Amino acid sequence: MKTVVVSGALANKPGQGGEAWVRLNWLLGFRKLGFDVWFIEQISPGEGVGRGRGYFEKVTQEFGFGDRAALLYDDGSPLCGPSICDLCEVADSADLLVNIGGHLHVQPLFGRFRRKAYIDIDPGFTQFWQASGNRGSRLEGHDVFFTIAENIGHPGCPIPTCGIEWRPIRPPVVLDRWRAPEGPFDRFTTIANWRGAFGSVVFEGVTYGLKVHEFRKVMGLPNRTPHPMEIALGIHPGDGRDLQLLHENGWHLVDPQAVASEPATFQSYVQTSGAEFSVAQGIYVQTRSGWFSDRTAVYLASGRPVLVQDTGCTLPKGAGFLTFSTMEEAVAGIHRIAEDYPHQCAAARTMAERWFDSDTVLGGLLASAL
Repeated sequence: MKTVVVSGALANKPGQGGEAWVRLNWLLGFRKLGFDVWFIEQISPGEGVGRGRGYFEKVTQEFGFGDRAALLYDDGSPLCGPSICDLCEVADSADLLVNIGGHLHVQPLFGRFRRKAYIDIDPGFTQFWQASGNRGSRLEGHDVFFTIAENIGHPGCPIPTCGIEWRPIRPPVVLDRWRAPEGPFDRFTTIANWRGAFGSVVFEGVTYGLKVHEFRKVMGLPNRTPHPMEIALGIHPGDGRDLQLLHENGWHLVDPQAVASEPATFQSYVQTSGAEFSVAQGIYVQTRSGWFSDRTAVYLASGRPVLVQDTGCTLPKGAGFLTFSTMEEAVAGIHRIAEDYPHQCAAARTMAERWFDSDTVLGGLLASAL
């Protein structure tokens, strides 16, 4: 049996069910294709103590990777799972390392893999940092590079390639895990952090913004539609003015820790929603990167139509998948989904089957990487 090793962040993102599903769709997708799949996470000292380690062990065991999962410190010492010596034996026999965000870099383990694929899930941030001399993305040493932004290297997209051939890939979804029952339309939802993990990026005199900057542009949207607008929102107390404006403008806010902290609760929240409405990080919008959200992909797979901010993605727009650039387009999209809901739901699932099926997405990656 062929072996794939996936590396990514789980222990250092405890209580974020959506982030867990990003990694799980890769892991479960490769396993569905018949691979022996391992998951390795590398963390800095202090990050994996307590809640992080417990979250890592709980999620990997729940999805059947308990004996194929390892949590390592930056120096290679194990926090849980096999030792680095044992993992080196796994690496020696592995066909491919799928390194999400360059997360795994500890030596000698990293150097033992024959083939190493870098998966860029933070497009724009990754390349602007690299071009500015910040090596935090850890691009070095990989054989092939994939990104969920389809327009990098194309005219009209200012994101630098850094001399790398970036191969576009869509977020994989294990569709059998996301089939949801039909139901009546109730509300638009999304799960978001107001500012995200990174600050604004300045490159060659241009400032590229965050999700907060895009949400402010549609702050008054609930006042323009009778349909409920809800966000499971992580927002810092220091953003009190924004929080006040959200309430004043009719957004219904729920605690993401209450509704989406575990893979199961995140999935339930998506599948019991009527549809998704969301903006994107400013950097994805401004660069016309063609970025597509892994969260939006699972809404589609659950048969939940989506209305999301236009990032230049070239996937066919229409029933099930609508985009907006202006407040007026957002209002029109909301009414279009609500007024033709059963058709929109069916089209959403069809789109997921066409573009995000893990068999197709990961099969294409393997054909390109091996």
